Amino acid sequence: MESSAKANAAIGASWPLILITTFTLLMLQLGSFSRSLLVVLTAPLGIIGVAIALLVSGQPMGFVALLGIISLSGMIMRNSVILVDQIQQDIARGLSQWDAIIESTVRRMRPISLTAAAAALAMIPLSRSIFWGPMAFAVMGGLVAATFLTLFFLPALYAAWFRVKRE
Repeated sequence: MESSAKANAAIGASWPLILITTFTLLMLQLGSFSRSLLVVLTAPLGIIGVAIALLVSGQPMGFVALLGIISLSGMIMRNSVILVDQIQQDIARGLSQWDAIIESTVRRMRPISLTAAAAALAMIPLSRSIFWGPMAFAVMGGLVAATFLTLFFLPALYAAWFRVKRE
């Protein structure tokens, strides 16, 4: 318990640096505070799947599962960056904002789904491990739920955030 508390405290102490670094990189990639904030807001979507996966599998929520959640956040934000960047590219190409949101989501649905499925399936061997099992289940459950929610929630959030109206 003591070593787990130390490890959790170490992760907790590094959160501000992690958040600042992540947000800075997102700002550089997306070139906008608003779009970067949209991407960051999708990261918590994985918690739904993590909770379900850990409950169903009977795995504990501990330090190793927390490591899985941290890596899961990066995977979710990567998928969101891909989608938001595609929307921006389509708008720059001359599509209306509404059409860009719809076409980008449809166009990027397959690659995002396939990379998420590959990452989730890659966790199956780890799920049998007593030590790494909670991390594997956290990543698998969170990634499945977050991918589904990202493909539907993020375009809707983008449209609401930027007040995009159907033309």
